[in-house]
Amino acid sequence: MTKMTAEEANAYLKRSFDKDTAHPPSEIILMEEGRAVVRLKADSTHLRPGGYISGPTQMSLVDTAAYFAVMTYTGLEPMTVTSNLNINFLRPCIGDVVIVDARVMKIGQALAVMDVDVRIEGAEKASSHAVVTYAIPRTPSGMT
Repeated sequence: MTKMTAEEANAYLKRSFDKDTAHPPSEIILMEEGRAVVRLKADSTHLRPGGYISGPTQMSLVDTAAYFAVMTYTGLEPMTVTSNLNINFLRPCIGDVVIVDARVMKIGQALAVMDVDVRIEGAEKASSHAVVTYAIPRTPSGMT
């Protein structure tokens, strides 16, 4: 059972980051225990010459998906922070819609490690692959 739903995640993103946007460019489309999937309808701000989805856009989506994959175990913990993000760009990421799928490989008291794939919607092969580590804030003893 997940401790945070896609609806709750999208509401948090809207409250925190998309205040002036009627239709946020990315949305969490799935959250289940240990997994979060983000969907981005790309526009010109996400592109490089040739129609490639930019590396920074892909990294941002990877980070977002990994963050919310952790939240499926912890619930909303805003101070959970990226400790490491290693991405390999495997092939050109060209298309209108990007899907990013993050899965928790290991979660402990202090760290969580996620495996994340980036692909164009409908593509069989990933455009990039990342491994992301998040530091989870520790709750002082005796506090909830």
